[in-house]
Amino acid sequence: MRSMRAAGFTLLELMIAVAIIGILAAIAIPNYQSYLVKANRSAAQQHMLALASKQEQYLLDSRAYASTEAALGYSSTPSDVSGKYTIAIATTATPLGFTITATPVAGGSQAADGTLTLDNTGAKTPVGKW
Repeated sequence: MRSMRAAGFTLLELMIAVAIIGILAAIAIPNYQSYLVKANRSAAQQHMLALASKQEQYLLDSRAYASTEAALGYSSTPSDVSGKYTIAIATTATPLGFTITATPVAGGSQAADGTLTLDNTGAKTPVGKW
């Protein structure tokens, strides 16, 4: 009598495939999340630099710095930034200056990344994040 072997995968082969997929996922997911945090930070930094550039133009026109994004011509913070960071502009009269602060939204994916600041002298903090 001839032995008939059923076509398909054995349980052992299936378990090995699941284990390999699990290992790959365990490596890929944290790396992807780290990439997303860096990409979101970069978007916030680009917006802050654009605001700083507009501040300098505003200074030439009105001899003062603007205290809101609306005064600089922005109706709102871009959506790729506003969901992750809250942008605030603080101005000083003596000496004349401004500080743009991007604070991560509490409980969001950027919360552990920390606050970013940029001032009128071009100083960026924290240094390791810029």
